[in-house]
Amino acid sequence: MRLVGPSGEQVGIVPLAKALELAQEYDLDLVEVAANARPPVCKLMDYGKFKYESAMKAREARKNQAHTVIKEMKLRPKIDPHDYDTKKGHVVRFLKQGDKVKITIMFRGREQSRPELGYRLLQRLAEDVQDLGFVESNPKQDGRNMIMVLGPHKKKTEAMAEARQAQEARKASAKANPGRSQNPADAEEPAEA
Repeated sequence: MRLVGPSGEQVGIVPLAKALELAQEYDLDLVEVAANARPPVCKLMDYGKFKYESAMKAREARKNQAHTVIKEMKLRPKIDPHDYDTKKGHVVRFLKQGDKVKITIMFRGREQSRPELGYRLLQRLAEDVQDLGFVESNPKQDGRNMIMVLGPHKKKTEAMAEARQAQEARKASAKANPGRSQNPADAEEPAEA
């Protein structure tokens, strides 16, 4: 069997008994790396440490992994301006977080005969959020509903990294100024009575 030392250097071809003896001498484990090779390749390593490090790498990879999420926002053709602003705010928040947004316009009764109202509303929303996202799927009629999908300009991983940096910055400023509120509304001193 071919033996590889703990630091990756080639020890050479040694019999199994000699390899086990070397493993005991260094207080390491003898791990078979390539069983199908001729001769088989084994490595001297601390197997517990190896398993721990590989588990930590996998955990870190999962932590930085981003799942594509499609958020949905439902609107009506005759939406009030304030309600529109509220819904648009939700769409903006979703796009800033790096999520896709599916906008659905629901038509009821006679509204179904006026699909251009829904189309105009979707175009207006797309224009209002064009700095954060783009129209991934153009508006299309689907029975009683009209659907459009908006995609963010930045990827989910970038949005997550920005959010993490902002949170770290808030923590650092909180440590630098203990006892002070980080809320900008609380920054003003109250007027004395």
